[in-house]
Amino acid sequence: MIENQTVISQFLLLGLPIPPEHQHLFYVLFLAMYLTTVLGNLIIILLILLDSHLHTPMYFFLSNLSFSDLCFSSVTMPKLLQNMQSQDPSISYVSCLTQMYFLMVFGDMESFLLMVMAYDRYVAICFPLHYTSIMSPKLCASLLLPLWMLTALHAMMHTLLMARLSFCKNNVILHFFCDISALLKLACSDTYINELMILIMSGLIAIVPFLLIVMSYARIVSSILKVSSTQGIQKIFSTCGSHLSVVSLFYGTIIGLYLCPSPNNSTVKETTMALMYTVVTPMLNPFIYSLRNRDIKGALRRVVYSKKISL
Repeated sequence: MIENQTVISQFLLLGLPIPPEHQHLFYVLFLAMYLTTVLGNLIIILLILLDSHLHTPMYFFLSNLSFSDLCFSSVTMPKLLQNMQSQDPSISYVSCLTQMYFLMVFGDMESFLLMVMAYDRYVAICFPLHYTSIMSPKLCASLLLPLWMLTALHAMMHTLLMARLSFCKNNVILHFFCDISALLKLACSDTYINELMILIMSGLIAIVPFLLIVMSYARIVSSILKVSSTQGIQKIFSTCGSHLSVVSLFYGTIIGLYLCPSPNNSTVKETTMALMYTVVTPMLNPFIYSLRNRDIKGALRRVVYSKKISL
């Protein structure tokens, strides 16, 4: 015990605003959603690995997106389910910072992957004859490796800045996971540097990729307007439809959370929006990319058929 301060060894996650009588119902619902997320993304990853027809840049990026979605949901959901079942909301100080670190890694990577996939669609539509030479395996690896390193370093910077802060007696986090903004509200030391770095880096991690995605689709739309064939326009929209749906789902949640603040029930709104991008979006992405995707359906049929023959 230090004067007016306590060395915090654990935090208490407030969780979701669910009435006690509905806890079991929501536990079953979240468990089903998490298992669906794991199964859906694993199927996408395995199909892309096993089927040679899917060894293309677009599906290489999609496999990374599925891996990121799978990990992103796994950082929060098991702990949420454990807390709902045991009614024990505690999480250790180290586990809390570790959770925050991996949340930032996979959340940032989602933004970067959507940006790279938009560039891939731009090259495929605007430079179809040179697509293979431009989007070479070397370029794909050169795009993704620095991005994974950047997200890891960015998350480490914020984690180390958080670790230097002192926390007072209040250790109740008004969230169901260790959110960086919720942790900053509990700190009793100066958080100016933390908030400054969040403001600066958010431009690089969220705003810049979003602007590049918009620019890519602006060029795609201008290319579409030059196509007179209705069949060609439909083919282009079918190529970009899945990616546009995922982009709208991901950035729509972020815009609703950070750019449209509401003073009333802000905690309820934050947790609801957080459920959208940590639970709902990773669960829906495999369905968005597979339901209207002939390549994924064909790969699934080929893999299942080959397994039947081998058996």
